[in-house]
Amino acid sequence: MNEELNMSVSPICVKDGKKYAYIMFSDNVRVAEGIIPDCRIINNNGFLEDEVRQLEAYMERCLPELKRLAAGQNAFNAMRKEQ
Repeated sequence: MNEELNMSVSPICVKDGKKYAYIMFSDNVRVAEGIIPDCRIINNNGFLEDEVRQLEAYMERCLPELKRLAAGQNAFNAMRKEQ
C-alpha cells in the first residue's frame, strides 16, 4: 500500500443487541469496507489479498481507537456536514 489511503469510520450501529461500526478504506482507485469489532474486510474492490490482510491487522491493532472514533460519530451531524 504505497499510495495515500483514506479512512472513515461510521457511527456505532446496533443490531440484535450487538454493537458494530464500519470502517472504509479508499484511495483514488480502490475501496474496502471493514467491520469492527470483528476486524474483517466485508467488501473489497481492488485491494490485493495481502493488502486486505494488512487492513484487517490494522483494525485489530487499532481496535480501541477505532471504537472510540465510532462512538464519537453522530449520524445527524455527519449529514449536516455533507450539506
